[in-house]
Amino acid sequence: MVGLAVAGGQAQVVTQMAKENTKIPQGVKPAEKAQHYTPVEINMDTTSTYYIMLDSAQTMINEQRWAEAEAFFTRALAADPTHPGNSMLLSNLATLQRYQGRLDDAIKNYSMALDLTPNSVTLLLNRAAAFIETGNTERAITDYERVCQLDPTDVESRYSLGMLAVETHDYKRAEDLFEQIKRINPHSGLASEGLGMLHKSQGHYVKAIELLSEVIKAKPNARLLANRADCYLTQKQLNQAEEDIRSALSMTPNDPYLYVLRAKLDKLRFSHEDMERDINLAVEHGLERSLVEALLQ
Repeated sequence: MVGLAVAGGQAQVVTQMAKENTKIPQGVKPAEKAQHYTPVEINMDTTSTYYIMLDSAQTMINEQRWAEAEAFFTRALAADPTHPGNSMLLSNLATLQRYQGRLDDAIKNYSMALDLTPNSVTLLLNRAAAFIETGNTERAITDYERVCQLDPTDVESRYSLGMLAVETHDYKRAEDLFEQIKRINPHSGLASEGLGMLHKSQGHYVKAIELLSEVIKAKPNARLLANRADCYLTQKQLNQAEEDIRSALSMTPNDPYLYVLRAKLDKLRFSHEDMERDINLAVEHGLERSLVEALLQ
């Protein structure tokens, strides 16, 4: 008997594989939410090659030896191509590949898993997220809309569709989707978060601060703090912005966009030496200097 965990919108083999994206949203980012794990039990002969390969894969995952884990998953598939657990196995294999940045391979395996279980909400959400990471928003939208059809109570798909609508300035559709989340779950932080980002995009910074603050109070994270800091900067509330940036950096010190935000703060305070320091830090952490300078305009 073996159980592999499938969690929320991101299938996970082990919990440490979760990588929360905390950059200031330039694209759709994974929503901040509690992960709910549902173990799936697969009856099998524990002496079979299939089981031995899965057990070996789990050992490699525990040791963060991703390539070896992937090899054992592949050997398990070869050992029993018709096993009823192969959809979940392919999902976990795809998650390993996505974790390593091999998005095309991940999408291929999520798709193969969906061929076996075409109505799997989790697989559709996983593949949609991978499509987003590759910039294929049309395919992502198709998967998210399919989830909405399959599960009228799913809020993650509506949040992601709403954020995509914000990006394309389809504000009416975004508002409708976030309001749907409120009707499904009046206490959902995703509704306030989405509406906060919608108001920010529309330039309604005071309302955006109010909504983002609701979510931050319940569950602070670097991405939301960064977005609220950006709103504070537009309102010249520099001390509040500084506090949010400091808190966000304590959580994700390698995020280059946070140094861009702090450089904006430095600029507003006419601290040119500090601004140049933070520009250099943003570059050191992965941004092109030309992009940093453009963001400071």
